Amino acid sequence: MSGHHRERLVEEIRQEIEVMLAGELKDPRLDLSILVTEARLSPDQRHVKVYVNVHGTEAEQAAALAALEAAAGYIRRQLTERLFLRRSPQPEFVLDHSAEYGARIEELLRRGKKGTDS
Repeated sequence: MSGHHRERLVEEIRQEIEVMLAGELKDPRLDLSILVTEARLSPDQRHVKVYVNVHGTEAEQAAALAALEAAAGYIRRQLTERLFLRRSPQPEFVLDHSAEYGARIEELLRRGKKGTDS
């Protein structure tokens, strides 16, 4: 598969999962604000890691991740149908902490700048 086709497929997978999260998946554990930040397709295209940012407590994040894993079969079937794939990759959901990490670095930089301004 060419690089451009692969990138387009990964982006379409990410978008379709976001659409499903916006209203198709009816699990109450998914009633939080969930954003799909990135998807990474394995070289053999059998697995896709889907990075999600879940706004909530650690318990709510764990529950949302469990709900996404429970819905993985449904999501895989929907991806096959919507994207006209012969074989859809198995989704694996991972919490994305990059936003929190970035905010922490920003805070540390701000503190460091305040310390040098005195």
